[in-house]
Amino acid sequence: MSVTPYELAFVAARAADSKKADDVVLLDLSGVTDVCDYFLICSGDNARQVDAIVDEVRERVSANCGVSPLSCEGREGLSWVLVDYGSVVVHVFRRETRDYYRLETLWADASRVPLDLA
Repeated sequence: MSVTPYELAFVAARAADSKKADDVVLLDLSGVTDVCDYFLICSGDNARQVDAIVDEVRERVSANCGVSPLSCEGREGLSWVLVDYGSVVVHVFRRETRDYYRLETLWADASRVPLDLA
């Protein structure tokens, strides 16, 4: 099964949204860097919700795309968990950590991709 980076990112976004992730943002980095094609950024209210969002993203991407992450970092502290799928990197933050690092500002040259999740 072969999926595009956008399809993988969209599956991950829907998974995060299903666990009530806040402010789900998809940034298209393809014209900005060769690190990856997309950043999916979202927030959870507490460590338990961050953990649930990460689990759901991993389960849905595996089930729908047949892909496992190359790495998953930050599960110890659960303030910023990074799930790396190569072409798509999922960032699940606690709200205060997201406010501190401001990835959307750091990658302001990247365009936001409409997700239409609601």
